[in-house]
Amino acid sequence: MNTPWGFEDFDAHEDLHFVWNEECGLKAIIAVHSTHLGPAAGGCRFWHYADPAQGLTDALRLSRGMSYKNAMAGLPLGGGKAVIIADENRTKTPEMLHCFGRAVDHLCGRYVTAEDVGMSVADMIEIRRQTPFVAGLPVEGGDVGGDPGPHTSLGVFLGLKAAVRRALGKDSVNGLHIALQGAGSVATGVAVHAAAEGARLSIADVDAAKAQKLADATGGKVVSTEEILGIEADVLSPCALGAILDEQTIAALRVPVVAGGANNQLAEKEDGQRLHERGILYAPDYVINAGGIINVCTEYLRDGDASLVRKRIEGIPDRLEQIWAESAQSGRDPASVADAMAQRLIGRG
Repeated sequence: MNTPWGFEDFDAHEDLHFVWNEECGLKAIIAVHSTHLGPAAGGCRFWHYADPAQGLTDALRLSRGMSYKNAMAGLPLGGGKAVIIADENRTKTPEMLHCFGRAVDHLCGRYVTAEDVGMSVADMIEIRRQTPFVAGLPVEGGDVGGDPGPHTSLGVFLGLKAAVRRALGKDSVNGLHIALQGAGSVATGVAVHAAAEGARLSIADVDAAKAQKLADATGGKVVSTEEILGIEADVLSPCALGAILDEQTIAALRVPVVAGGANNQLAEKEDGQRLHERGILYAPDYVINAGGIINVCTEYLRDGDASLVRKRIEGIPDRLEQIWAESAQSGRDPASVADAMAQRLIGRG
């Protein structure tokens, strides 16, 4: 990995911008990983970090993930990501969002922003007051737009079913036990789809009230965040924050399938091989969770309607099957296979 600046996760990023405006309270990082296939597209995360350096790590890793995600989804977009570093009270004001919008606008279209963790459609409206380089805006008439979360959820669920079909030989999740980490927007969508098909759910979230609400809505059971990664189930679906699969947690897994919507699920590259060695089928995160950016891309480029978005999302299982087939043939783990494919697509292979 090319790390001339000493940042462990710097991977030949094209641009890295630190944005600070004391008057409006904005501290942000915008990372442009690649524009090889088009403008760098990726959401803006609003999060409080105990150490601001963690925000930089997130921006670097997430922007690279967006390059891979957009390339593997066949979209004419590069990869970028923004992080707004929130204070302990998660203070967010229109003035702050306007400042961020001006920072995005200053990049003249090299980076296109949208929702990520901690951001909403309403926030995108505020950012749009300062720049046209934003998506995830309210749907107008028959146009595509709005919250990308439900589209991400649909893609994750379809990818999860593909993994179940490959690993367990079942065409449905009816009667299967899914351990769901997270109770946010994406996790909620996955849970609703799975419950409708008859799956049994164990749900964990750092916000116990959110976990209970989702469990009540889907007939699931709430378990602790400490328990979820070691629970015996048919599928583990990580749908919260990243870096949760490491040497210790992988050793404790009691599932044949890991398929979820969280970004950067592997703490380090070697963890893909660790899953592979344990015989656990892994759905690379940036492939399975591409539904949201597919919707964002269609909205931003105005190149299709809701039916095209659905068709593009339904292509996610086919891409996963290609990865798993090459993994089986080559003996390499699916995460490494997906990385190599994506790197070739962005001209770095």
